[in-house]
Amino acid sequence: MKIMGVDFGDSRTGLAVCDKSEFLASPLTVIHEKNFEKCAQAVAQSAKEQKAELLVVGYPKNMNNTIGERAEKCQKFAERLKELTGLEFVMWDERCTTVSAHQYLNTTNTRGKKRKNVVDAVAAVIILESYLGFRKNQN
Repeated sequence: MKIMGVDFGDSRTGLAVCDKSEFLASPLTVIHEKNFEKCAQAVAQSAKEQKAELLVVGYPKNMNNTIGERAEKCQKFAERLKELTGLEFVMWDERCTTVSAHQYLNTTNTRGKKRKNVVDAVAAVIILESYLGFRKNQN
């Protein structure tokens, strides 16, 4: 199944996609859009272009496992994507994915403006890889 990972943010939204075999997750793009509706439409268009069959949206729970304002906004974003695409979505715990993304970028010595432009797509890959690992272990 072709699955798209989404790391929704107020300014930048990272997208990642996996291959049909669900083996490899790859960064797709970062959408630079602050307007909620325009961002949702851009993500929906990417999902259509990629022929995604499922959306995995990062769910930033608080460290104590409670749901805060940010997580609620991500839930609303996922629901809007479902309206626009007709695709089902999974909310996936994304705690510490941006930290992990920065660690990966440190390893590859990606700095400055280039780093800012890719960190959200890398975070989307981490979200998607985590979900794919869960799916693999469920079968």
